[in-house]
Amino acid sequence: MDNEIKTAAEAVESDALPRCHEVHSDPTRSKAKAESLPESVKAESVAQKSPAQWAYERTVLYLKNFEEQLDNEHEVAMGFAGGDAGVLRIEGMGYFDPDIVTFYGTDPAGGRTQLVQHVSQLNVMLRALPNAKEGAAPNRIGFRLVEDLEKSQDEVG
Repeated sequence: MDNEIKTAAEAVESDALPRCHEVHSDPTRSKAKAESLPESVKAESVAQKSPAQWAYERTVLYLKNFEEQLDNEHEVAMGFAGGDAGVLRIEGMGYFDPDIVTFYGTDPAGGRTQLVQHVSQLNVMLRALPNAKEGAAPNRIGFRLVEDLEKSQDEVG
């Protein structure tokens, strides 16, 4: 505990700002950072967001950070934790207020797949899979999701 004195405004602002902390055995490994969130995400306090919106925005940050570490031969996919549902190559993502997050994509056999999940059950593992189309540019959904968050702020602001 520190003895720093804060004004009421500073205390409220501090509580509203998203915090993120990671430690890795490899200090050169890229980390997800709250500072990396688009301004549109930081513009609205956490208290103003539904659990679904807040889970969506943070998952987007993790997706983009994961993709930044991939080479051009791999794309992001999601493994389902706690079940035998398999792997989903992430091709889209969304949320439905107040508490549903959904992932769209394809399974390893190429079948269309959608996961609809309550935020209290959100438990996924990001995986690197070879590109769906050999020789093609990798699909970077995390980067597109961040662009969408930034675009949404431009439309509001």
